[in-house]
Amino acid sequence: MSTAVQVLAVVIGVILVSVWAMELWFYKNRRLYFMFLIKPADYDAVRLWRICIAYYNLTTAAALFIGTYLLHTSHPDAGQALILFTACQHVFLAVVMLVTQPRLWLNSVMEAVPNLVLLVVAATT
Repeated sequence: MSTAVQVLAVVIGVILVSVWAMELWFYKNRRLYFMFLIKPADYDAVRLWRICIAYYNLTTAAALFIGTYLLHTSHPDAGQALILFTACQHVFLAVVMLVTQPRLWLNSVMEAVPNLVLLVVAATT
C-alpha cells in the first residue's frame, strides 16, 4: 500500500480516537449538540448507545493502526485487509446513518469522505 494510504489510515484513526473521547466524555458539551443530537433529558437513556459507539470507534481506530503496522511486517496482506475493510465499513455505516437519521448528514459526510478518499487512493496506486 502506498504511503498516502498509510497516512490516511493513521489520520482517520486519530480522528476516530478523538470521536471516541468526545462520545465518552464531552457528549454533554452544548457546542457538540450538532454532532450527537442528545438532549439533556436523554443522557441516561442513550448511555449504553453512547458508550458502545465510543468503544466501537476506538477499536476501529486500533484496526487502522494495527493494519498500518502490519504492512511493515511479514503480514502486509493482513494489514491491507484490515485497512480496506475498515474503510469500506465506515462508508457503509455513513450511508446507514444518513438513511436512518438524515439530520446527521454532516456526520455521514465526515465519516464517509476520508474513507472514500482512502479507498480511491488505494485503488489507484
